[in-house]
Amino acid sequence: MRRATNTNLTETPTIDQPAVEVAETVAPAEQSTTPGGNGEGYRVILYNDDYHDQDEVAEQLQKATQYSMAKCWVIMMEADRKGRAICYHGSRNKCHEVTKVLREIRLQCEVDCD
Repeated sequence: MRRATNTNLTETPTIDQPAVEVAETVAPAEQSTTPGGNGEGYRVILYNDDYHDQDEVAEQLQKATQYSMAKCWVIMMEADRKGRAICYHGSRNKCHEVTKVLREIRLQCEVDCD
């Protein structure tokens, strides 16, 4: 992701701030490893790109997931550093909704089964 040119420092997490937990925690008994399970065994994977700046990606993540801006920045930075990041866990339908919003600005993402 391109570096943001006009970063608002009050919303941008810094090294000194505590890490925001990225993945929602689900009790092991509630997790499903098959698509036919309880319907919550899906995730959205966001891939890094060189076309959008960091602010754009974080804002679109927030729009798609309704997460806090700090959590969206953590997800965006993981995708930037590692090439991809899991940005959402949930039902198949909700994951497809999140993917649709992310793709509004042509971010690369996919829905995968846990």
